Amino acid sequence: MKNSLKENITGYLFIAPQLLLFLVFIVYPIIEGVRLSLFRINYQQETFIGFENYQRLFADPVFMKSTLNTVIFVVCIVALTVVFALFVASAVFDKNAKYVSFIRGSYYIPVMVSMVVMSMVWSFLLNPANGLIPYAARELEMVSVNFLGDKSLVLPVIIFITFATNIGQAIILYIASMIGVPKDVFEAAEIDGANRMTIIFKILIPLVKPTTIYIIIMNIIAVLKIFVVIQLLTGGGPNNASTTLMYYLYNNAFKYNQLGIASAVGVIMFLITLFLSIPQLRMMFKKE
Repeated sequence: MKNSLKENITGYLFIAPQLLLFLVFIVYPIIEGVRLSLFRINYQQETFIGFENYQRLFADPVFMKSTLNTVIFVVCIVALTVVFALFVASAVFDKNAKYVSFIRGSYYIPVMVSMVVMSMVWSFLLNPANGLIPYAARELEMVSVNFLGDKSLVLPVIIFITFATNIGQAIILYIASMIGVPKDVFEAAEIDGANRMTIIFKILIPLVKPTTIYIIIMNIIAVLKIFVVIQLLTGGGPNNASTTLMYYLYNNAFKYNQLGIASAVGVIMFLITLFLSIPQLRMMFKKE
């Protein structure tokens, strides 16, 4: 045991800074968040109340609405991202290198732009008072649709904006993964008479499963944290139709000074992320 420790001491020293940062900035905040969720916090005063914050949350219709909205966001954005990125990547990965580079660059440009900037651009386009699209509709004497003020439209609009902004990263990951698949596999399939659709569904998609799982987990985490686009476009409205768990957490922490409630929301978000990620990780490491 001592000999093994001496042999590996260099490796432990190399990972020590990263491990320390992980403990300080990841593990400690999680533990502190769980602790704060059990207290009523008024400025400097903390009163232990057990699970009362959680009881208040589940009795709050706004929290339940924000949870439902968050689930809809996660399911729709993750599904759209995986399906569309697979479609684009499988269509272009074996084409001319310059063409593939152009496609990757075109889709990745929105990813490089700040979400604040993208939200302001979409606000300029969709704002019902002075947005470009409503203005053009009025000038053309068409029916002007309030995309950000209609409860039935605001969720699909935000889903589309988030999807369109972040799809580039998934496409690049899929293309890189598909390019790494040995060409011998495709050549053998073609000799056996497989067409392109068969190659994509029977060979390509199963071989890039680790990339798919990674994209699903990363998108689940990203969508659970969605905030900027809602803050700048809708403010959670109309009538909480676009409020998510992260926006609900923000309001309680920084508007209403309910740090205990906000911490409880954070714990619930952590558990949701864990619950959705564990099956994907089990699939990744499962031995075939």
